[in-house]
Amino acid sequence: MKPRRTWPVNVWSVLFLLAATGCGYHTAGHAVQLPENIKTIAIPAFVNDTNTYRIEQMLTASVVREFTTRTHYHLLNDTSEAADATLRGTVLSTSASPLTYNNATGQAASVLVVVSMKVELTDRQGKVLYQNPVYLFREQYEVSQDLASFFEEDSPAFRRLSQDFARTLVSNILEGF
Repeated sequence: MKPRRTWPVNVWSVLFLLAATGCGYHTAGHAVQLPENIKTIAIPAFVNDTNTYRIEQMLTASVVREFTTRTHYHLLNDTSEAADATLRGTVLSTSASPLTYNNATGQAASVLVVVSMKVELTDRQGKVLYQNPVYLFREQYEVSQDLASFFEEDSPAFRRLSQDFARTLVSNILEGF
C-alpha cells in the first residue's frame, strides 16, 4: 500500500484560511471610529472670530453637506438634548496674501487665501471624541488682469476651501485621525 500524501491538502487549507481572514487593513473612508451609540450629531453654526463676511456659514454648510452625503447620522442644526454628539467649530483667522505678481504692472497675479479653524466633537457627557485646535487650509486663485471682465474670485476660493475643509474634517472624524 502506498502512503497517502496529505501535506499538500493541509498547506492549501492553511493558505485558504489565511487569505480568508484578511490582513486587517481597510480602504479609506470605510472605517467609522465614532462610538456605536452616536446616531444624532448637532452641528450648530460655527463661530466667526474674523472679519471675513459669512465664512462661518460657508464652512458650516459644507460640513453639514459632507456629513449628509457620506454618513447615516441624523443631523441637527442647533445644540439639543436629543443630540448624541455636538460638533463645534470656530474660525480663528483668515488672510489673503499676494502669491505672484505681474512683471509688467507690478499687480498681484495670484492670491493665497488661508483659513485657520479649531473644531471639537463631544458626546452628550462632554467627552471629547475628536478635536483639532489648529486646522489650516489654503486655496490659491488667479486675479483677473482684464478690468472689463474683472470678477472677484475670493468668494469662490473660500467656497472651494470650505468644501476641502469639510471633506477632510469628516474623513478625520470618521477614520479617527
